[in-house]
Amino acid sequence: MSVRKAAMILYRCCWIAFVVLVLVSVIADPLVPYGVTFVPAAAAIVIGLLVNRRGGADPSGSRPAVEVGPPVTGRWTALNSPADKVPSHGTHGYGQTYAIDVVAEPVGGGRPPFRWLWPVARPNRDFPAFDAPVLAVADATVVHASGGQRDHLSRNSGPALAYLMLAEASVRDMAGARRMVGNHIVLDLGDGTYAAYAHLRRGSLQVGAGDTVREGQVLARCGNSGNSTEPHVHFQLMDHPDLDVARGIPFTWRGVGVPAGGEAFVAGEAVGTDW
Repeated sequence: MSVRKAAMILYRCCWIAFVVLVLVSVIADPLVPYGVTFVPAAAAIVIGLLVNRRGGADPSGSRPAVEVGPPVTGRWTALNSPADKVPSHGTHGYGQTYAIDVVAEPVGGGRPPFRWLWPVARPNRDFPAFDAPVLAVADATVVHASGGQRDHLSRNSGPALAYLMLAEASVRDMAGARRMVGNHIVLDLGDGTYAAYAHLRRGSLQVGAGDTVREGQVLARCGNSGNSTEPHVHFQLMDHPDLDVARGIPFTWRGVGVPAGGEAFVAGEAVGTDW
């Protein structure tokens, strides 16, 4: 087991210990000194800063971008893009240094806007990205394929986003990478490069571990599983198939480049849709 993997396990154990101590202190206050309750939380914060903010970065910072095909087809808009900032999602954790999120933006619109109060949540069918095909970005071998987690309602309102940030995300983080990324696929592209797709639709995976795929092949459908605010495709390249120890690798999509946050782009030809 690598040092980074061990650190991630210890990180989660510290948070779980903190939650247990808080519950014990509420139920049987004299048993746990007040100050002791926060020791594992402080340890978890330190470990998290070391691993997720610093330990996940490329030590040289000079690895060239790997050119691959786009993972979607049709008209989309980028969010949380490495073209705007690195790390794109505010953390190096889970190999996300150069990760990108994309949401479907069909001609004429149709994507529900963020609302501060109402509706609190929307069904996934309201979002044009839901059930859109997700494609292999290169000829590759499937390393991981997991598709049994449910697609939850959207978190694109003020109350729902607060719930996600203050409660749900923390619980998912303690449960591990699998609960953060939801249904996902990891491909081995060769030369120490792996592609990860997250938040896929439950039951939509068309490949399994060990399968070989061709560039452009449909792997699954876009969903809203895991730590996700709305149906979207989360894509990243990394140097290891285990998200706990992976470091991000920069990418560029053939014919598209790296779209900046808020930038709309068109990739390939739409597959049986008006995307």
